[in-house]
This record gives sequence, C-alpha cells and structure tokens, in this order.
Amino acid sequence: MTEEINSQVLPSWLMRGVSDLFPSRNDKDPSHTLHTRLKEAKLKNRPLRIKLGIDPTGTDIHLGHSILFRKLRAFQDAGHVAVLIIGDFTARIGDPTGKSTTRVQLSSDDVKSNAQTYLKQLGHGQTKEYSLLDFETPGRLEVYYNSTWLENMCLLEIINLLSTGTVGQMLAKEDFGSRYSSGTPIALHEFLYPLLQGYDSVVVRSDIELGGTDQKFNVAMGRDLQRYYGQRPQFGLLLPILPGLDGIQKMSKSLNNTVNLNEDALSMYSKLEKVPDSVVDQYVTLLTNIDLADLTGSPRERQKAMAIQITANCHGLNAATMAQQNAANLILGKTTDTTPINVPEVSITQIQFPTKAFYLLKAINICDSSSEARRQIKGGSVRLDGEKILDPEEEFGTADDISGKVLQVGKKIFRRLV
Repeated sequence: MTEEINSQVLPSWLMRGVSDLFPSRNDKDPSHTLHTRLKEAKLKNRPLRIKLGIDPTGTDIHLGHSILFRKLRAFQDAGHVAVLIIGDFTARIGDPTGKSTTRVQLSSDDVKSNAQTYLKQLGHGQTKEYSLLDFETPGRLEVYYNSTWLENMCLLEIINLLSTGTVGQMLAKEDFGSRYSSGTPIALHEFLYPLLQGYDSVVVRSDIELGGTDQKFNVAMGRDLQRYYGQRPQFGLLLPILPGLDGIQKMSKSLNNTVNLNEDALSMYSKLEKVPDSVVDQYVTLLTNIDLADLTGSPRERQKAMAIQITANCHGLNAATMAQQNAANLILGKTTDTTPINVPEVSITQIQFPTKAFYLLKAINICDSSSEARRQIKGGSVRLDGEKILDPEEEFGTADDISGKVLQVGKKIFRRLV
C-alpha cells in the first residue's frame, strides 16, 4: 500500500492484507476518498453496500477464494451490507481473466447446482459463529443471481451496454492483449464479460467492490458504467492471490495445491502445517486475525500456529486441536486401538477383491490415475497402518485384510478404510 492510502487513517480491519485501493487519495476531489465515504455513511447512518461477485464454475471453495469472503464478513461485522452476487449468468460465459484460451461455457443446470454448494460452504443454514459469512443478522446480507437482470436484456439494451466500451479498451486488458498479439482467438462474447460484471455494480448500486488483484480491469469497468448511468462510482478494494500449498503458484484446483473449505479438520491441518515458511506470514495475514507480532517462536511453531488457527476458523478450536494431535500420532504410526484417532473414512464396499495396491488408491480417489498411484507407492509415500507399501502390485485378498486400517499418502492424506 502507498503512504497516501495509509494516511487516510482507514480502519485496520479494512486495510489488513489489501493490495490495492482505487481511487486513492491522489484523486483531486477529497470527497472521492473512501475515508470520506465511510465518514459520510456513519453520519447519515447509511451502511455502505459492499459487492462481491462469484461465478459458480466449480463445486468447491478453497482458502484462496475465502480471502475475499473474509473481507466481506469484516464489512458485515462493522455494520455494512454485504451484497453477494451469484454470477449464474456470467458463469455461462466464463471470466476470461487469466485464461489463454476461450473458456468452455457451462450449462445453466451445472451453474445452479454449483451455486447451491457454494452457499452451503459459505454458511447458509449455519450460525454466524461457524460460517464464513453472516447469514443470520437482518440487513447484513443480500444475495442476488445476476441472471435476474441479465438473462432478459433485449438486443437494444445489449447494444447500449456495448457502446460504453471500445475495442482498444478491451485489448488493454492484459489477457486479451496477449492473446491478440499471439494470434490466439478471442471470441466476441468474451468482451461482454467485463461489461456484464460491471453492469452488476449498477444494478445493486455498490459503494465498494471486492476482488483479487487480477480483477482490477473488471472492477474499474463497474466504476465506468456506474458513472455512465449517473451513479457515484464504487471503490475498488483488491486483495492478493493466495499462493498454493507449494508456496509458489497460485492456489488452484488444476494445480492440485488447494485446501478446500469443506475438507475435514485432519486433512486441512495436515496440509497447512506443511506449507513453506516463505508463505506462512501471508497465510496468517490473509486467512486469520492473528497479529503477526504475536506469532513468535521457531518457523515450525509458526507453521503449526497458523495451521491450527485456520483449521479452527473452519471447524472450531476443539476439532483443530484434535486434528493436530491426530496428525502427530499418524505420522508416528500410532494407530492402535488404544490411540483413538478421528480419521476421515472412505468406503471400500464397492471394490472387488482381490485387489492390488495401486488400484486401491485410484478406486478410493486418493490418486487421479493408476500411474500416479504407482509413482506414489514406488516413491515410498504410501503406508497402511504405519507400514510402508513398496510394491504397487501388492495384493489384498479380501476386504477384511484392510478394513479398519488407516491408509496414508505422504504427510497430508489419511483415510480409514471401512
């Protein structure tokens, strides 16, 4: 953050982890600063409207996604209105941001199904103490589906919307520009995406839009469209992209480096306590409320403190503490009846016996392919009740041979076979 932004004396909860705020104090009109708008909202007792749009293109929300929802919750807790837009229409187009090719368009049924799983993971139907967003407090959350206003737009309205932007403006967007320069096709409907997302801001009259640092173009488009339609432009509040478990590339399901919100406590803790030291501070800042100054001790102790706090945010402190102990016991091979361990269970009732070790790993979805399962076994990463399995062809004659035992892959994945 720049000194000029910091000098606005914005609340620490608001600025925690923020990478960019625009417009900043550089704006010539002091009434255009976020500090001024917050002050005005307090004087008029009018909560600000904080927009966050999500396109339900998958079934799982991971910790990287949760950064924005945590900030949205912080605004809720400060008395403002969270305006959550489910992009059930825009998801069918697909956000071109970060993509080198045109995205596959989803069906409306797929989008609708994904949207329901998203809301459940965000806390719909749960108490606010144990959910990412506050669905309980009256007036703190509005949920919209943008198909409500986008699906029935007539051609004249679409042409009017298209007239607010230019081809040059679209090609200034990095993803479009690089694709155009390299000769990679850009479908015309992709130019509609930032305009439609921006139009969402007009419909809900947002004061602030949250987004990742890769969303600046789209958020700025919302400002332009609000100005065009005679509204006060929103502020853009951008947060960084979370590094994945490898500590290098962004957290992404396609890169297999995620922690999903709906993962069990043991799996979540086991993954988090192994992240590289270099990203521990980022995880603490973006995924917890811990003050970095209070995070003392060795790098290993900092890792554990981070892992247990994030796990507690999702599952409660008791479950997180138990997950920490269970992870330690499993690593040491303590899986006897005298050491009760709460390990996620996976059914083997559909597996035909006799079966080979590599097939077992694939059949219970620990590995995506037989070749990956073979690599894991040959690499010495697979244990059954603490004993290494070294031969991918090792055969288990009946279900009784493995039922009740804990299968471990690496130091992050544990499953009890039942």
